[in-house]
Amino acid sequence: MKGVTTPLSTAAIMPSPVLLWRFKVLLFLIWGVSCCKISWDSVMRMSENLRDLFLYEAFLYYNPLLLMTMMVWFWGINLWVFAQANVNYTKIFDLDQNHLSHREIWKCATWMTMIVPTSMTAYLYLYSHGEVSLAASQPVLLYAAFAMALISPFDIFYLSSRYFFLRTVWRIVFPFQAISFADFFLADIFTSMSKVFSDLERSVCRMVHRQVATIAWFEADSVCGSHAVAIPIVLVLPYLFRLFQCLRQYKDTREKTTLLNALKYSTAVPVIFLSALKYHVFPDNWVNIYRPLWLLSGVVNSLYSFYWDLTRDWDLSCFTRIFKFSRPNALSYLLYGRKWVYFWVIGTNLILRCTWTYKLSSHLRHNYLTVFAITALEIFRRFQWAFFRVENEWNKMNSKQNIQLSTIDKPNDEQKLLDPNGYSV
Repeated sequence: MKGVTTPLSTAAIMPSPVLLWRFKVLLFLIWGVSCCKISWDSVMRMSENLRDLFLYEAFLYYNPLLLMTMMVWFWGINLWVFAQANVNYTKIFDLDQNHLSHREIWKCATWMTMIVPTSMTAYLYLYSHGEVSLAASQPVLLYAAFAMALISPFDIFYLSSRYFFLRTVWRIVFPFQAISFADFFLADIFTSMSKVFSDLERSVCRMVHRQVATIAWFEADSVCGSHAVAIPIVLVLPYLFRLFQCLRQYKDTREKTTLLNALKYSTAVPVIFLSALKYHVFPDNWVNIYRPLWLLSGVVNSLYSFYWDLTRDWDLSCFTRIFKFSRPNALSYLLYGRKWVYFWVIGTNLILRCTWTYKLSSHLRHNYLTVFAITALEIFRRFQWAFFRVENEWNKMNSKQNIQLSTIDKPNDEQKLLDPNGYSV
């Protein structure tokens, strides 16, 4: 009798899942309000002359990780929609049985959402209270922790998924093998995060040169300044990786469309380097020669990329099928088969493609809040692009499978002659 009653008493003590979820939400809200209050009070303690410069520096260290957190949240939503719409994304990306589900992705995003603002709050508080050395250690410790969690060889923090991610990154940087869907899909996401990588490089540069929480880095011509040569180089790297992938695909398949795709990524190169020339040429030459070329290259890049999204990456005849959930709910009813989805996706994709030029141009990045907003919008554009790109690939795989099945099931003339039951009356 004791063995029977023990599980019942234990179950009675355990709180309900709904109550536990509400408690977690309450703790999250208390944490968020506390971080906002401490950060605001810390910023208000500074003088007005120092405040803007200090916020610019703090924003540089933490905005890349905040945008990465945003991308992880969006990827979890992508996976949830794929699961609801019966899109076999594990087959598309060639994932193993230990791949992360949308719940595990959201769990990682939740931890990132808590860790990054907490470190930023500590940085603001310590600096405003005169603890400069301790404040300077906060972004360094945060970056080191993220790097260790990503490359740790121990079987913790989803080792198989981290290995798959790092292996895919290696294949992107060194495309010595056939390009898989996961390879160029992640490489396309990296192109949308080129500004994030540029800020990461500048942040790490200042950490290495011990310029965190100092005013040495405000010199534009310094090694980590806003005129550094490394900025356009890091910005262009994701596009070069994707360009080399297209060339590799042409080597393997001899399809001319891959060369046209490579041409699309090459149009981003003049946008980046013509913008960087502003700090290295005479003002008259910039106004009369290089700025018109920069504007022309930006228009060509934006329109070419928009055209490719509509004609190649998406299938406009059926791209709303992805929102046909196996168990329809309010979201499925709102999106599936609705014409406004066409207009919204096409319109926002065109507008955000045009703002891409602002994101890639280093000479326009003085207002860090504007650049952050545009980069966040570009990540949102890539988030909705992922729905239709994955669905298009899923439709192609199904059509190929149906063609193969029909070819196998269809008997040839020799089989008809040999089949005794194949006669007709």
